[in-house]
Amino acid sequence: GPWSASTAGALPLIPALPLALGCSRRCSCPGRRLGHPAGHGRAPSPWGPPQCCWRGPCLLGPTGRGHVTSPIALSPPPACPGSFLTITFCFACRSLMPRTLDSQITVEKTPSYFVTKEAPRRIFNMSRDTKLIVVVRNPVTRAISDYTQTLSKKPDIPTFEGLTFRNRSLGLVDTSWNAIRIGMYAVHLQSWLQYFPLSQIHFVSGEKLITDPAGEMGKVQDFLGIKRVITDKHFYFNKTKGFPCLKKSESSGLPRCLGKSKGRTHVQIDPEVIEQLRDFYRPYNIKFYETVGQDFRWE
Repeated sequence: GPWSASTAGALPLIPALPLALGCSRRCSCPGRRLGHPAGHGRAPSPWGPPQCCWRGPCLLGPTGRGHVTSPIALSPPPACPGSFLTITFCFACRSLMPRTLDSQITVEKTPSYFVTKEAPRRIFNMSRDTKLIVVVRNPVTRAISDYTQTLSKKPDIPTFEGLTFRNRSLGLVDTSWNAIRIGMYAVHLQSWLQYFPLSQIHFVSGEKLITDPAGEMGKVQDFLGIKRVITDKHFYFNKTKGFPCLKKSESSGLPRCLGKSKGRTHVQIDPEVIEQLRDFYRPYNIKFYETVGQDFRWE
């Protein structure tokens, strides 16, 4: 859940802030009118004046259901005491955001922003200097992960293959299915580039965030212009979950790991279906690599 670094070297956890409470001012929210872009909960109306503000980046990350972004979401930089906070809802009212000094950073985290049509314009109107952090992973793996998570909650949904194709024999992929559409990163990125230059967007490899969380976090800290205080000493790999856990401090014996709903074993998919999806995503991936100047090696 969300956290705040209240003092340098001390990283206490705080509960999520319910956005339906205490909003005396209306916010310019990039999500839908009645709430989070993904439809979770209620948020302040986006149609009022742009009263939301913070100093820092917005974590977008269309990587699945949150587990890949966890090393970032669980890693507040001690160099930013008091205000490194993530809220996995729509833009919060100013009264709900922590007070931020010039030397501090506040972070808002909502993966759905990256694929929400209205988000780039609304974030730009709120603060054109906002830095954006986008966590991406292999779109085929992401789609399977998305399906696995949904299946755990709705066991009666159609098969992965049935949802993926409009016509499998012809190889026609159904891009209206959200799990497939989200992975078309090159398409979504164009909406953001209409408002923000690439220099304000940092792309994190979801795969490397698992295998080398300290390395990826180092790049994130460089992008934010802060000292590299989060290192490999703050992580250890949880073999059961298959993901890294975060130590609140180098000497802490109580790590912060993923919840029970994360790290599920993926549903077994026909290898031919996976190959068809790789063929489908290949041109989008290549375009994405060329645009951001980074090869994620998903081919």
